[in-house]
Amino acid sequence: MSQRAQGLPLLVMGDETERVSDRDAQEYNIQAARAVADAVRSTLGPKGMDKMLVDDIGQVTVTNDGVTILDEMEIENPTAQMIVEVAETQEDEGGDGTTTAITVAGELLAKAEGLLEQDVHPTSIIRGYNEASGRAAEAIREVAEKIDSNDEELLRKVATTSMTGMGADQNKELLAGLVVDTVTAVTVESDSGEKVVDLEYGNIEIQEGRPVRESEVISGSVVKKDPGHEDMPTTFDEASILLIDTAIEYDGTDVDTQITIDDRNQLQRFLDSEDDQLREYADQIVGSGADVVICQNGIDEVVDHFLMKQGILTIDRISKTDMGFLKNLLEAPILSSLDGVTGEDLGTGSIRRSDDEELFYIEGTGAEAHGVTMLLRAPTEHVLDELERGVQDAVDVVTQTVTDGRVLAGGGAIEVEIARRIRDHADSVQGREQLAVEAFADALEVVPRALADNAGLDPIDMLVKLRAAHDDGDTRAGLDVFTGEVVDTFDAGVVEPVHAKSHAIVSAIEAASLVLKIDDIIQAGGEPDEWQPGDEPPVNPRDPGGNPGPLPDAGDPF
Repeated sequence: MSQRAQGLPLLVMGDETERVSDRDAQEYNIQAARAVADAVRSTLGPKGMDKMLVDDIGQVTVTNDGVTILDEMEIENPTAQMIVEVAETQEDEGGDGTTTAITVAGELLAKAEGLLEQDVHPTSIIRGYNEASGRAAEAIREVAEKIDSNDEELLRKVATTSMTGMGADQNKELLAGLVVDTVTAVTVESDSGEKVVDLEYGNIEIQEGRPVRESEVISGSVVKKDPGHEDMPTTFDEASILLIDTAIEYDGTDVDTQITIDDRNQLQRFLDSEDDQLREYADQIVGSGADVVICQNGIDEVVDHFLMKQGILTIDRISKTDMGFLKNLLEAPILSSLDGVTGEDLGTGSIRRSDDEELFYIEGTGAEAHGVTMLLRAPTEHVLDELERGVQDAVDVVTQTVTDGRVLAGGGAIEVEIARRIRDHADSVQGREQLAVEAFADALEVVPRALADNAGLDPIDMLVKLRAAHDDGDTRAGLDVFTGEVVDTFDAGVVEPVHAKSHAIVSAIEAASLVLKIDDIIQAGGEPDEWQPGDEPPVNPRDPGGNPGPLPDAGDPF
């Protein structure tokens, strides 16, 4: 007789399998996602705080960049990892706004938790959020302002807004100018007349030990390397340059080999064979007409010595990224072998070295050569790392602005305006979805509340003032966190690109919907150890009593 026929439960999972279902699973997931959002919320805005992250080998990272914080954390909870993916996607697609996306996602789930307690079904909440999302997209299109992509002053405001609150904050005016100069230098006009930014022709290099104010944009490339030999020439006004990604070294055996030597002459012939191969490499380079060799891997010192005597410069162990940039800059292919190399395989450019800075400055001289490098300088490694993150975000958002040509007022202005319009729209929504639409509007206002809270202002008072200004028709009214006043943030220079903001809201909705649709969590137990008769019964190491124990606390997913 079956267990079911006997009135006993039918077991379909192993004893070590853990399961959380229905309301408990929803609460578990929401707590995990909100824990991630709470971890980065205090970094939002110009007065956001920094986080110090120390890895298992003692490496310290100090930042308030949302995606960097989450990357450095060892997040184990699977639900929390889904929220981290929101940040990564926002960084890839939007370039900026990662903290906003995560903060809004956390608040959407917080509001959903309240609706679940009122017995609103998750699918009703998701439908309401999607309804509100469509109205939000419409509001952004209506409020967005078209700009002239040649307006460098406005582009500098976009860059400054992106960098505000990060390590670049104190020198943001200087750096914003460098960002705009870099993007402008690699912007071309397509056949249809649209602006196209080709970042393959733009590069960012860093140098420690100098003040930030000495950062600059340089035509060409900057390489922090030493010449292969100290007696090599380091300046060429017009050089033929060979790019290669394969090591120029002796081809030894791939496995350990034992060789028996019978006499001294045999040993000498073996050693000479190595020199002959290296000399052949050098002869191939000389025969090609190259003045400079730039190698992604290593160059043997014997080859360096031969080439030095021919007045040829070598630079080795260049990063793959820099090699790709040099390929575009010098209009030269990257070779994988020296076999058959000729002058047609070489690029042309000028090279000079600054011994004080230990840098090579390389510039293409071909008819179609173009490319610029932003050389960022900072006194310490930690400052330089945060500076680079801020500048990279600024480059991304300025690129989007040039391409899209639309911007929004920042400082929480767009969130409050969208929330106002969604509340007006909620009256036309039928059923319980109306509650979710209203909850969506409330959730968006977490951005101005977090800005105020992080600046030491009363978030409730600030939100009341912002709502009043928008009710009076001021769609650009946002929060000035430095004065605590409600101002026209567009005129105040707080400007954000449409693409980054739209993508942040969409990413937050998708993440919240994904979490809300989960009503069952099943965590499989590990494979049981092999057990022999006479042994002690196997015991779960997490619980000597033999119970699998509960899932980890969702409130602490790290």
